[in-house]
Amino acid sequence: QVQLVESGGGLVQAGGSLRLSCAASGSIFSTNVMGWYRQAPGKQREWVTRITSGGSTSYRDSVKGRFTISRDNAKNTMYLQMNSLKPEDTAVYYCNLVMGVQSYWGQGTQVTVSS
Repeated sequence: QVQLVESGGGLVQAGGSLRLSCAASGSIFSTNVMGWYRQAPGKQREWVTRITSGGSTSYRDSVKGRFTISRDNAKNTMYLQMNSLKPEDTAVYYCNLVMGVQSYWGQGTQVTVSS
């Protein structure tokens, strides 16, 4: 079994920063893709960013230059550094891990950005 646990969410003023973490436990393959998704109230869940086990990254356009994804493979932990936060970044942020055809999700962590 695989478990993902997010942490680091909270309330921050616009322009501020937060760092999210996602710790994975269980049977983790060395080759995988981890990512962050978010879901704002009344909206569908959307992809934010992802990182491969080899370190390749990609971002949705609205967060480029503000968010940075990273990972520590030895700790099976992924991070999301969020800078210059905007009210439209307010959402529940979910950690995702894909190994082959299996996809796993964390429980989510709330990020609220006040104007």
